[in-house]
Amino acid sequence: MIFAAGLGTRLRPLTNDRPKALVALNGKTLLEHCIRYLQRFDIHDIVVNVHHFADSITTVLHENNGFGSTYKISDESDEVLETGGGLKKAVPLFDGCEEILLVNVDIMTDLRLDKLIADHRRSNALVTLAVMNRNSSRHLLFDKDNWLMGWENTQTGQQKISRETELVKPYAFSGISLLKHETLDDIPFSGKFSLIDLYLYLAQNPVIHGHDHSGDVLIDVGKPENLEKAATLFK
Repeated sequence: MIFAAGLGTRLRPLTNDRPKALVALNGKTLLEHCIRYLQRFDIHDIVVNVHHFADSITTVLHENNGFGSTYKISDESDEVLETGGGLKKAVPLFDGCEEILLVNVDIMTDLRLDKLIADHRRSNALVTLAVMNRNSSRHLLFDKDNWLMGWENTQTGQQKISRETELVKPYAFSGISLLKHETLDDIPFSGKFSLIDLYLYLAQNPVIHGHDHSGDVLIDVGKPENLEKAATLFK
């Protein structure tokens, strides 16, 4: 699932007349870059959620035949639901899927998804999160075996601890996660909520594993200055 419903406020004025997903980088939209990235790891069945300029995204996918991938649209035109709410709304579109990869359309990375998938299956985690050791104001907290146990905001000092255990290391979330379909069976939230809310709820038990890909390239291109940097790194 590609999360493409965001308003793209940080990219204004580029997003005054288009959704963030259709902002161009080296002659291709962020949406196409994301789809091509997934295809390199043999992922060809996608769900795209839409809200801001929703029809524009649907039209581009239709005119380009999904850029070679099979696609379904999860329409959030009435209300943007954030990542967690967007996932819950899209649940009926995942019938027959054993595993679901979630990616943010504004993340550019050279993370090897095949390694993430292998790690997910090896650990038998309910959810595997791509994480890095990098500067961030918000961190996910993991125990010695890399199971999620909490969250912190380093600027405010706020913490949310899902279970008490020995903390080993904080990591920054990379905006990519892989989950078993059974994760969708009983999501205890409704309306607008984030994936982090869901993950912290599930982390009351050691079922969410961290996949450390520190050293890889990762850029949040939701900011104009990062678009320029990504244009150089992802030619």
